This record gives sequence, C-alpha cells and structure tokens, in this order.
Amino acid sequence: MTKQILFLISLLITLGVFSWTMARVFSYFKMTKPFPVGDWGKRFKLMMKVAIGQTKIFRFPFVGFLHALVFWGFLVILVGSVEMVIDGLFGTDRALSVLGVVYDIITASGDVFALIIALAILVFLFRRIFMHVKRFSGIEMKHISHYDANIALTIIFLLMVSLLGLNTFYLLLPHDVHVGYFPVSEIAAQRLGSVENVFFWHEFFWWMHILLIFLFANILPYSKHFHVFMSVPNVFLSRLEPLGYLYNMPEITKEVKLMMDPDAAFADPPEGEEEVARFGVKDVEDITWKNYLDSLACTECGRCTSVCPANQTGKLLSPRKIIMNVRARMKEKGPGLVKEGKDFDDTKALINDYITAEELWACTTCNACAQECPININHPSIIVDLRRYLVMEESAAPGELNATFTNIENNGAPWQFSPEDRMLWAEGLEMNDIS
Repeated sequence: MTKQILFLISLLITLGVFSWTMARVFSYFKMTKPFPVGDWGKRFKLMMKVAIGQTKIFRFPFVGFLHALVFWGFLVILVGSVEMVIDGLFGTDRALSVLGVVYDIITASGDVFALIIALAILVFLFRRIFMHVKRFSGIEMKHISHYDANIALTIIFLLMVSLLGLNTFYLLLPHDVHVGYFPVSEIAAQRLGSVENVFFWHEFFWWMHILLIFLFANILPYSKHFHVFMSVPNVFLSRLEPLGYLYNMPEITKEVKLMMDPDAAFADPPEGEEEVARFGVKDVEDITWKNYLDSLACTECGRCTSVCPANQTGKLLSPRKIIMNVRARMKEKGPGLVKEGKDFDDTKALINDYITAEELWACTTCNACAQECPININHPSIIVDLRRYLVMEESAAPGELNATFTNIENNGAPWQFSPEDRMLWAEGLEMNDIS
C-alpha cells in the first residue's frame, strides 16, 4: 500500500506539472491565425509513411536507421510503461500478462529494443561529443542547445539501462513462474547468478525507470526533444500541396475583389468581420498555428540548413534558425499576448530583432529545406510571409524588386519599356517581309 501511495503522489505531481506546462504552451495557439486542414485519409497515410515509417530519415542511411530503431523501440516500450502505471496504481504485478502470447512478443521486443536503443544512444552521444558533425553547429546553435541534447540522450540511455536492470532482477526473483519473455535480460540474469537483495534491486530499477519517465516527460517541453510529442501530429497536419505552392493572402484577394466591384467598397462590412491589422508576418501574432506547431516540432537536426544553397554559398540564411526564432519569439512574447491580448507590444518583433531582411531575401524558395525535413516542416511558407510584410507594409524590398514593381505598375510588364514600344525590337527583321 505504501508503494501505491508514493506512486500515486509521484504520478499526480507529474501530471500536474505536465498539464500546467502544456496548457501554457497551447494557450499561445490562440494568439495565432487559422490554418485550414482537411482530407483526413490522405493525412493518415502520410503520417504512417513519414512519421511512423520514418521514410525521410533514411536519407542518412546509417544514422537514419539507428534513429528509426530508437523510435520504433519507444513505441514498443511505451506499452511496458503503461503496464507499470497500472501496476503502480493497483498494486498488481505484470498486469498485462493476461495477453498471453501477445505479452511474450511485447516483452521480448521491448527487451531487445532496450539494448538496441542503449547502443544507438551511445553512438549518438559519441557523434555529438567527439565527431563535431557540421550540421550540429551554426550561429543559432548555442551551448545550451548542445547541453540540452546531451542531457536528453543521457536520460534515454539511463531509461534503457533501468529497464534492462528491472527485467534482469525480475527474472532473479524467487517466483515459481515468470511471465513474459526477456531474451537479453535472461542472459544477464544467468551471468549474475545468485545475487543478494534481489527484491531491493528489482524495486530500485522499477522506481528508477518510472521516475525517469516522469522526469523526462516534464523536461521535454523545455527542450528540443519536444519533438518526441509533437513530430507525429506535425506530420499528420502537414501541408498537402506540392512543395513550392504559395497560398494567396485572403486579405489581398479581398482587396482585388473590391477593386473589381467598386460598389462593394462602399458597402458596410459583414457583421463580425475585423479590419486587417497588417499584410504578411511581422511578429508571432501574425503567423498561423501551423507555423507555431512547426517550431515546436523542430528537432534542430540541421538537415534543412545543410542542403540550403544560400547557406552553402556563405549567406546568412539558415532555415533551422528561422524556425527556432519563431519558437523563441513566441516563448518571449506569448505570456504578454495571453495576458493582454494581441494589442500587447514589447517594442520588439520577429523581423529585425530575431530575423534580418538579409536572411529572408537570401532564400531562393527552392524548397530543399522542406523536402529534406524529416517531420515535414515547411520553412519557405514562413519566410515568404515575412517577406510579404517587408514588401507590402514597409516597402523594404531589394532595389531590383522595387524597380520591377515600378515597371509593372507603370508599364504593365517587368521591363522598362512603354507598352507602345514593346514590338520595336521586331522592326527590320526578315520574318516581317512576307513578299
């Protein structure tokens, strides 16, 4: 009974802290703009292919395969974690053993995956600490980012060690019959043989494993590993249009329709319709909730930046930095927006204070970043919206673009020629002499 009480207290604290954190994070979604979704069947297929199947991660064959194994292993081990919660609350022992053969398959898979994940994590830590992989660095990658990754990987490693320890000492407990099948832990138990205080070590690893799960769950929302929770929903809610497709701005569409129907310009606006605050994106209250979800799901893996042609040629643009800046800015301004509404102003903005115009105009909208992202983040969509603000609100486009805009306005074409002179180039050509 004491164990159950202690477990209940631990669970309630964990759920309370986690609920408070998630409520705060998701309250920021209310400060963003709508983003339409639909075609649920197609989205489910995409989720199964990209998120569950991990297909895009295999573009880096070795590391991608290890990452996929870690992900699939977590899915299996999650079943064991649910069982531990049931056992902790009701004082049972291996509550899901009623599943029979299915339980044997689950426990055997979890035991094998625990070893695989532990070894994979050691590889990941070695790469991060000693190999200095280029895509793990950049102006946006502060020391805290590297510490964050190493801490999370260490916790995952300890989770796997505690799970193997739990299974091993479970097999050493003086039971007449042990339920489940644990191929890796059985070898470890045979090597250990007779051990004193078996019950103590079993309970030690049981508590170590479950408390690490509780700790990890509450650390994740404050780290880059928040993608453990957010990546699957982000893939499910991906943009379904082809890469490179740019949405029309409803505000612009409305203005064009008003131009085509002058009478509508003098009509009273529909009840409840708000006046457009600004065109494009200046700050986080102008982004869509999907842009914000992208920022929460970002793994900071750097695959986007590593394939960016602008970045490779020495320009300031880093697609990863753009997404990380959105998350950081919302974290900074979000509390004020929730408290005071969208009129809240802290004299800072996403543009200029976080992202410079030079970065934005370096983007070629080639969509290599979006193609490479393993969780289907669409970087160009937010970049284009930020550029739209610069052009339509501040007239801050590069000189070449401003000249083009002026020519279109004056001449109906990008070139600096009068429409009447448009065919002068063809005068004197032999093709004009039909005789």
